[in-house]
Amino acid sequence: MDKSITREDTNDSVPAVPRPSKKPSKSAKRKQKHVLPEPYSSEDVLWRDIVALLGDNTVGHALQHGTEWDSPFDFREEVEVEVSTLSSNGDALAHSPASSAPWVIVAPFALPGERIRVRVYRSSRLHSFADLLEVVSPNLDLRDDSRAKCRYFGQCSGCQYQMLSYDTQLGIKRNVVIKAYDNFSNLPKETIPDVLPTIASPLQYGYRTKITPHFEAPPKKARKEAESGSTSSTDKPSWLKIGFNEIGKRTVLDIEECPIATPVLNAALEPIREDIIKNIWGYKKGVSLLLRDSIEHLPSDISFIPGPEDEKHICVTNHKATVRERVDSTYFEFPGHSFFQNNNSVLLPLTSYVKDAIFPSSKSSGPTHLVDAYCGSGLFSLMLAPHFDTVAGIELSAESIKSATTNAIINRLPQGKCSFLAGDAANIFSTVSHFPPDKTALIIDPPRKGSDEPFIEQLVRFACSTVVYVSCNVHTQARDIGMIIKRMEQEGGGRKYVLESLRGFDLFPQTAHVESVAVLRLV
Repeated sequence: MDKSITREDTNDSVPAVPRPSKKPSKSAKRKQKHVLPEPYSSEDVLWRDIVALLGDNTVGHALQHGTEWDSPFDFREEVEVEVSTLSSNGDALAHSPASSAPWVIVAPFALPGERIRVRVYRSSRLHSFADLLEVVSPNLDLRDDSRAKCRYFGQCSGCQYQMLSYDTQLGIKRNVVIKAYDNFSNLPKETIPDVLPTIASPLQYGYRTKITPHFEAPPKKARKEAESGSTSSTDKPSWLKIGFNEIGKRTVLDIEECPIATPVLNAALEPIREDIIKNIWGYKKGVSLLLRDSIEHLPSDISFIPGPEDEKHICVTNHKATVRERVDSTYFEFPGHSFFQNNNSVLLPLTSYVKDAIFPSSKSSGPTHLVDAYCGSGLFSLMLAPHFDTVAGIELSAESIKSATTNAIINRLPQGKCSFLAGDAANIFSTVSHFPPDKTALIIDPPRKGSDEPFIEQLVRFACSTVVYVSCNVHTQARDIGMIIKRMEQEGGGRKYVLESLRGFDLFPQTAHVESVAVLRLV
């Protein structure tokens, strides 16, 4: 899978929620077409949380009587509610007041047990989205607003949890994994192991190695005023916002610093902003910027692991320029637009965990061959290569194959040890058909949409001894793991995959996102 094209960059910005500009008329409400959420989308995940909060009987009653779209709230109506729980997307969920029909209010930046005042701006199926106006009664066991290190927290859509302790964040993310497998795996509960505690990120701030602020081109009215000389051409126009999406809106929030981004990126952001302000009238279209933290040069001796003072980092802003990163003693190069995990500090714990899952201490011998599907620029292939006789990374993207092959050379892997192959989507495992399945481990790290049925069919036919599924979307991972297990039960000839372990990894502290690692063993 070409991650450089298809894999969303988690948490660069949260999709804006469209809101009406005025209260819709009753006739407009009747004509409105109701669209159900795409399966496994963030809207579908939210719907599962809403059903769990209201209860099956309440939801069933509304569906039976056709009232699931009949919101009890008007546009911009203000209401006071008590938060019951958090959604898997990080929003607060609250029952509507007892005086109204059963309904759920969805609001940002609030916590269970808090009484909040909100303003409704959009209604959907048995729930309404609302702006948080006030935390009337805070939950001081959870909330400490002094923890927030960003002056834009509460306005920017990027972070959800800066008011929480880090241990609390990790616990919430473990619960997201639990709910994902309950809701989407279709597996019997007794076959799902207890989800292990979420692995923490070594850095909780200053960790993001890539950010993509954006801004809009000058509006027509402002451009005309500038051309007539009625506005200053050097001052920053009031309409110009360079940053990330404002929570729940289509508007951009002007952001001068992002505390979860690395210091290198924040240092580069200021002069970039100044240059945009200086040249804003030359832009005909809006622009999405790229800022990536990169090592300036690879060392002449790659066996030397430099200290922080010896390794100069720069900010890369060109989509086609080369970005360089180091994970422990392994170096990676890839184009600026390509996918690479955006929290370097957690990559050694992540790859070490995957290695330990493949080679548990309880087994006297382990796999000799590794297949790294969706290998990208070779993160898992190269980090785990010393532990295998032969490694094959498979990708659909020719550009990613080129980067991975270059990285194997940079890191001086023995010739023939590690190969990167362009696999055809219809028969991706044909390139490794000579690998012994009982001595082969498979790592899959797909884009957010997960794997597809043809891929899973091939996986089951290949029947390798161990599968480690790394995912940036635990909900599609749960679906795929369920499909793999059930398909093997049907076609495995007495063999079956057992879900041995589940664990979240926190690649994006202060946000609701959680990465997930599932380990399957063939028995």
